[in-house]
Parts: sequence; C-alpha cells; structure tokens
Amino acid sequence: MADTRTAYTRWVRRASCAAVAALVGATLHAQAPTGEQQVTGMRRLTQEQYRNAVADVFGDDIQIAGRIDPIVRPPHGLQIMDVSRIAVSLSGGEEYNRMALAIANQVVDEKHRGALVVCKPRDAAAADDECAAKFFLRVGKLIMRKPFALKDVQAQVAAAGSATRLTKDFYSGLALSLATMLQSPEFLFDMDFVEPDPTRPGSTRLSGFSKATRLSLFFWNTTPDAMLLDAGGRGDLHTKAGLAKQVDRLLASPRLETGVRAFFGDVLGFDAIGDLAKDTVIYPQFNQDVKRDMPEQTMRTLVDLLVTRNGDYRDLFTTRDTFLTRGLGAVYGVPVEQATGWAKHQFAADSPRIGLLTQMSFLATHSHDGRSSPTLRGKALRELILCQAIPDPPANVNFTLVNDTKNEKLKTVRDRLTVHRENPACSTCHRRMDPVGLSLENFDGVGAFRSHENGVLIDTSGELDGSKFDSPATLGQAVHDNPGVPACLAKRATEYAVRRPLTPGEAPWLKAVQTRFGSNGYKLRALLRDIATSEQFFGTASSTATPAKAPGVVKAVGTTKEVTK
Repeated sequence: MADTRTAYTRWVRRASCAAVAALVGATLHAQAPTGEQQVTGMRRLTQEQYRNAVADVFGDDIQIAGRIDPIVRPPHGLQIMDVSRIAVSLSGGEEYNRMALAIANQVVDEKHRGALVVCKPRDAAAADDECAAKFFLRVGKLIMRKPFALKDVQAQVAAAGSATRLTKDFYSGLALSLATMLQSPEFLFDMDFVEPDPTRPGSTRLSGFSKATRLSLFFWNTTPDAMLLDAGGRGDLHTKAGLAKQVDRLLASPRLETGVRAFFGDVLGFDAIGDLAKDTVIYPQFNQDVKRDMPEQTMRTLVDLLVTRNGDYRDLFTTRDTFLTRGLGAVYGVPVEQATGWAKHQFAADSPRIGLLTQMSFLATHSHDGRSSPTLRGKALRELILCQAIPDPPANVNFTLVNDTKNEKLKTVRDRLTVHRENPACSTCHRRMDPVGLSLENFDGVGAFRSHENGVLIDTSGELDGSKFDSPATLGQAVHDNPGVPACLAKRATEYAVRRPLTPGEAPWLKAVQTRFGSNGYKLRALLRDIATSEQFFGTASSTATPAKAPGVVKAVGTTKEVTK
C-alpha cells in the first residue's frame, strides 16, 4: 500500500510539473503549426472568465478555491489589455494545479458523477477505457474550445488508465487525467488559431473555433457554448449571415448581462474597490455590506437602463432610477422598507442624487479614507468617462495645505485647492480636474450628502469643457451632453473587444464605430453588435497595422518564469 501511495504521489507531481511547464512554455508551442493552422497570439483568461468557463462546462455548483496571478491594469487603460502579457509565476502555476485537481475531484465525486461522467465503469476499482473515452469525448471540445481529436482522447484515456492502476479507483484516475486538461494552455488561454483564407489567396484568417471563443468572451465573458462551437465548426462564422445570426443570438441571451457587467466593471475601474478602506470613526455607516453593495447598485442601474430597457448610454448620467439595499439607503438618507435584498428606487426630482456620478461606487471609490477629494473625482471623470489621460502629480508636490481640513482661514476644500493651484507645477492638471470634482462636494468621503463644510455653505459650481453648472444635477446634464462621453465608451468597447490598445491603422474603424454609435441612438446593444460584426474584430496580431511583437521568448526572472511578448 505504501508503494502505491508513493507511486501515486510521483504521478501527481509529474503531472503538475508537466502542466506548469506547459504554461510557462505555452507561446513556444504556439509557434508550431497544427495541421494547416498556426497560433499567432494568445491571451490569459481572467479570474472571472476562468470561473465562468468551469461553471459552463461542469455546472455552477462546482466550488473553485484559489486565485490565479492577478491581471494588472495598465496606466490610463483597461485591465483586460494586460491579458496579452503572458506571464505565469511558479506559484501561479501551482495554484492552477491545485484548482484543477479540486475541480476534477468534484466532477467525479458521488454528488456529481451521475450527471457529469454519464457512464459507469464495469469495475470501479479498475480502468475502463470505453467509459473514460465517452467522458473525454463529451467534455473535451468544451474544455479546449475546438475539436478534440481521437489522438487527444486516447492520450487522456491512457493517462486515466495509468492513474487508475496506481490508485485502484476508476474515478480518481479519471479526475487526475481531467486535471491535466484543466491546466493545458488551450483551456487557460484564448489562442488565435489561424488558417489559410480561401477567399484571399496568400492570406490567413482566424479559425471558426477561435472566432467562436472571441465572440463568447466579448458578449458573455465565458467559454463558447455548444451551438457557437458548432457554428464555428461548420464555417458559419466566416459568412456575414452566419455571423449575424450568432451575434444576434448572443445579444438576445440573458447571459449578455454577465458580459456587460464584466465590461463596465473594467471601464469604471471597479477592481480598485477591493482595496478600498474608510475611517470607520468618521464614517461608521460604511461597513463591509455597504462596500459590497455599492458596485452592485451601479451594475443593476446600468443593466436595467442599457440591457433591459435598451436605453441611451448618456442617460446613465441623468437617470434617477436605481436600486438600493437597506444599508445603502442609510448612507443615501432614504428609507428602504425591505430588510434584505434589493428594492427599486427613484430619487425625487429635487434630490441631489442623479446618475452614476452621485452613486457611492464613484464617490467613495474616488475619495480618501477620511475625506472627499474633488481632485480624485475630477481625475476619474476625465479618465474613465472621457478617456482623457491625466498625468500623475510630481513626486515633490506638497499636499499639506490641501489636507489641512481644520484650517481656520481656508475652511473649504475649494479655498485650499485655489491656493494649491498657485504652484505652477500643479496648476495645469488641477484646472482640468478640480472644477469638475468640486461640483460633487455636496457628498462626503463615502457619498453621504452634506450642505456645509466646517460651517461654510459648499459652492458646487463648476465647468466641463466650456459647459458651466452649479449643482450635481447640472453636472450630470453637462456630462450627458458632452460628445466625448459616448465617443469614449465606443473607444473602450473596441479596446475591450480586441483586448489591446488600438493601433494607429485602426483609427478609421474607431471613428466609424463612434459615428454609428450616435446614429443608433447611443444604444449599447447596437454598439456591441457593430463591433462584433466588423472585420477588425477578428483581426489577428499579424493583421493589424502595428502588430505586437511576436511571442516566444522564455526567460527566468527571479522565482518567476515569464513568457514575454
């Protein structure tokens, strides 16, 4: 028995090492041709995409305990752009291994095997190649997002048989073989398989299966379903009619909400909320439940407006319709009758609450831990909503005056910032940020309303690109009417779709998308459809005007093996 355990442990270690090696060397394999196909690019699945893919293949009751290497947000860009930087640390590879084994063990446990394995072995203590083959034939295509060839099935069956002979348990052997698939580059990365384009001799195109994956990640933030894979396999996605049919199906699905949430979570920088902290002495109403609920309020608001009602994107900044929990109601100063869950709410016409900019997800996130920040709020509006990059402050800037909230002469932050802007090194950027953020000073560091600061009535007047306003409501209208706002969303949507910055050669495409966005009434569904049915959406690294450097250099960096691009 001891010998069996030892052999079993060695087998698991070999499988783990092989999986990690496959990860850190994935782009090297990507250069090798697969029949007539070749891989020209690859992007790592995000944490959310990984979890969604597992749930779609095996069911949403499969528990995933672990966390993959984080995706880093580039300066002034979307977090999704970092997925093209192929880097897996050794600890990240080990985490993939642990998660894969835990997932595979659940798939074959007594609770799930009846539904997921779909056959029973003749002897549960021995290998059964026929039953194992049925299992891998069923899940292989969904896991790999492309045809699972006979040789691939045979390899997984052989691995399951070897493990079973050591463990004396068919299901343990099946789980170990499945775990190696869940650590393969084909599952963990979105890979661009290209093939010769029969309509353009000498050119290549993205394969139908790669197109299916790109569509599914864009619309649903997950792996493609069987119908989409079948359409890719038939070649439907290479025709305008076939592509339009699948795009319309994806847009009509309730699962579109998942993709929209992922997109706006990235656009609005909600990844920063996880590290958000507030001084509980100053803001006792800000607790973990409120912190959890505030981004969800915004998500429910925009899904209701843009997906359910197919409304005008610009109305996100002037709508008074939203959703609240009792905890959020306490901060907003409105009663919420139901003790748990969410309730629809409409702020009164004379309420200072109007649109996204007066919601806690914006106000609290872009403030300090113990006070508000017109500068951070103005910077966020410029960068997130208008796509205007604001440089970081010089390292030697002195913020003592701005932080002095007890200053007897300069009692309001407007007064203190006016003096602070006298520094030439600060004036240029602050003139762009402060006039916007100061109009939101009726809301404190967590977003609760106030009319005075240190006993002085707060002045909420401001200016945005020539439009003057005197309240949060008129600020919301100025943002609504600013042509840069929908233009920015169209830009972010195209960047999110291709998961990288746009090249100079793609500027005409972006301009056309922005124009059609306006012609279609600034409707999100129309914007997403326009992008997904465009030729540029399915471009590859080799087909863009300024292609990314080809992958394929593997180097060791400290304790991390990194595949650089």
